[in-house]
Order: sequence, then structure tokens, then C-alpha cells
Amino acid sequence: METGQRKSQEERVRLHAIVHGIVQGVNFRYYTRLRAETLGLSGWVANRSDGTVEVVAEGPRSAVEALLQFLQQGPPAARVDYVETYWERPTGEFRGFRIRYEVD
Repeated sequence: METGQRKSQEERVRLHAIVHGIVQGVNFRYYTRLRAETLGLSGWVANRSDGTVEVVAEGPRSAVEALLQFLQQGPPAARVDYVETYWERPTGEFRGFRIRYEVD
């Protein structure tokens, strides 16, 4: 089996994460989008009014777990205290990965 075939057959998952710490005003959304796009994930990232950053990402489990590792560290100027993680069933509703400027 080729690597591409293996990746397409890998279990798809959805991560819903809330990142706590110094995560706003440090380009957290930008770097999260960049990492998610590099990993081939779909979903979104947004600042929340309480100072946290919310992320929803879907894709192959290994890629989503790689994004979660990034979220636990953040970009250089960030300080991540902890990440709330919720694993959900993927919906396939997203095309690409974007920064959201309004959270419902």
C-alpha cells in the first residue's frame, strides 16, 4: 500500500480544542492556520472573548494529533497553560482551514 493510500484510509477525526494561556495577540491564529494547512486539515481557529483560542479541526487522526501537539506549545510568543480537548465525530462540513473573526 502506498503512503497516500494509507493516509486516505486512516481514521478521520474531529478535534474541538480551547487553548488557555497567553494565546491572543501573539499570532496564535495565524500559526495555527499555517500548521493546519500544512497538515492538510480542515476547520477553523478563532479568538474568544474570554482570552482563549478555540480550534475545530478535522482530518486523519495522525495529522489532527500533530496539530494538537502544536496547540500544546503554540508559537514562540505564546504561553500555553493548558488545552481542553474534545474528540468528536467528523462532519466533513469544512473546506480548507480558516481564521474566524466571529465565534457563535
